[in-house]
Amino acid sequence: MVMLVRSPAGSRKKREKKKRPIVVKRISRIFQRGHQAGSWKIAYADFVTALMAFFLLMWLVGTNNSERLRDVSDYFKMPLAVALTGGPAPGEASSVIHGGGRSLTASEGQPHLKPDEPPRPADVASAGARVRQDEQERLQRLKRRLEDVVDLSPKMRKFRDQLLIDFTSDGLRIQIVDKLSRPMFDLGSAKPEPYAEEILKQIGQVLNEVPNRLSIAGHTDAKPYQGVEANYSNWELSIDRANASRRELESGGMDPAKIVRVVGLSSSVPLDDKNPFNPNNRRISIIVMNAAARNAAEAAPQ
Repeated sequence: MVMLVRSPAGSRKKREKKKRPIVVKRISRIFQRGHQAGSWKIAYADFVTALMAFFLLMWLVGTNNSERLRDVSDYFKMPLAVALTGGPAPGEASSVIHGGGRSLTASEGQPHLKPDEPPRPADVASAGARVRQDEQERLQRLKRRLEDVVDLSPKMRKFRDQLLIDFTSDGLRIQIVDKLSRPMFDLGSAKPEPYAEEILKQIGQVLNEVPNRLSIAGHTDAKPYQGVEANYSNWELSIDRANASRRELESGGMDPAKIVRVVGLSSSVPLDDKNPFNPNNRRISIIVMNAAARNAAEAAPQ
């Protein structure tokens, strides 16, 4: 008879295997962002810096006049080699590549000017047109400035209808006219009324803001002078009133050197041609002269 005996070692291994604990390992991944978490702050700082530079550029453009902005534009249009070395312009006639100048379709480039060669007529005409344009813009700004002074001052606003501001071939003309109910001067007198003094002083302050020279003219209506002074007429009265106006402008702070001439025109240049007796013909005319009118006045024989 054969007996099968189970090995105690095998059973022991099974028992140990059953008793062994089961260990579950879970791996958690932690992502380290580091400096990447603040990258948006750097981008935002760059955006704010660029925006500040843009507004600074706009402020600089707005505070400079057209002449200076044109100079800056011409500076950036100039090639770097020309700016650094003073060499010839790329579009000159001696260039290997023909053409250049203002038009790319031109068959010949701009001629190379020698140091002692006079400027070309086209350049002189262009420079003169630019000067006239800048002067006209300056007078336009002065006109707006005077209108603002009148509108913002309670004292001046009452006399708005007696101030006429327009342009003539000689420049910007400012006329202070009489009204039947509110004359600038006493009848037959060269002494201005207090309100006329105030107007002239306010205008004198503003006129210092431009370098242009001035011409002052006095006008009367067609009524003959009826004063008691001998050898005195509307001609003498008109020039005395113009001189009185000049003194009030200077007392308001205007530079006396700005005056080119002071004249009296009596009733020879009426404001109202159809009615020479109209009180509006009695007026003071101040002309802020352009360059052409100033040169003509300075060249006139004394």
